[in-house]
Amino acid sequence: MRIGLALPHYDSSFEGKPASWDGVRRCAEVAERSGLDSVWVSDHLFLDYSKYGGSIEVRGALECWTTMSALAACTQRIRIGSLTLCNDLRNPAVVAKMAATLHLLSQGRCELGLGAGWYEPDYRATGIEMSRPGVRIDRLAEAAEIIKRLLHGEELFFKGDHYVVDGALCRPAPRDGGPRLWIGGKGDRLLDAAARTADGWNFSWLGSQETYAKRAEVADEACLRHGRAPEDLARSVGAYVLVGRDEKDALKRFERLAERTPAGILSGDSSRGAVSWDEFRRTRIAGGVPEVTDRLGALRELGVQEVVVGLGAVPFQVSDEEDIELIGTEIIPALRTSDPLEDRAR
Repeated sequence: MRIGLALPHYDSSFEGKPASWDGVRRCAEVAERSGLDSVWVSDHLFLDYSKYGGSIEVRGALECWTTMSALAACTQRIRIGSLTLCNDLRNPAVVAKMAATLHLLSQGRCELGLGAGWYEPDYRATGIEMSRPGVRIDRLAEAAEIIKRLLHGEELFFKGDHYVVDGALCRPAPRDGGPRLWIGGKGDRLLDAAARTADGWNFSWLGSQETYAKRAEVADEACLRHGRAPEDLARSVGAYVLVGRDEKDALKRFERLAERTPAGILSGDSSRGAVSWDEFRRTRIAGGVPEVTDRLGALRELGVQEVVVGLGAVPFQVSDEEDIELIGTEIIPALRTSDPLEDRAR
């Protein structure tokens, strides 16, 4: 199983500080040095945490694609991905060209994750109509087909329900067929699109393993419906993870996280009290090294090939770079020891 990191590129998402390139770069370098396999950036112009119990205060953000490009220049080994690009913000022929170029510049380390979009303020701010979910997913499926065909070297003439492409091409061609194309989401319609077109499917963010297992069965059925072996669709999961060297250390790290998380998410507000350690760990993978290793290993048994860890209470949050180091120095070796066949394959 591979382990990736959701990078903290929003205001307050790294050590409670404003968004900065220095913070993102530091976290990526620590991840690479500590042995993680990948780093991931999400795609919002800005964000608020009301969905997670926080306020409607706007949080600034570093732009996804620009940040990925800069990461390619300051790292050597680690893979760099989008989790996930909002499809409606960019034309798919342009996305294919951008992805092909970054894959070349990074010497084959780009991972392209696409999503249908969900954050209405992104649409309003850019003057783009936010269609109903079914239309956005159909548009995503069409965009994924365009991108995939271009990355495979086709000079593309395409007329669909949502896009028209007249002679688009990616030159110079990306190496090895270009970056892997992931589609992120959970619904039946989206899983059908992933099975038809994508190299992989991402499920974010994990609540219960039972929910993931049921969605994975739907993904398997979609693959079979399209004449594809289910094992040919790669699987990744985004999961909230908080690990300590032991239970006491994990609790200390949780307390530090609570101090550095915006009000209302963990610390409570006028409508509810603070989130306890026991409550926090019921919906996250949290605890000492053995417990976290076991729970990640259980995901591997469900066919998950990569877990993108979010080391906070909200997506793309890291309360301290020590938490990244512990994933690399303790969890990854423990996972590899528990699966010697996988270790040898690496």
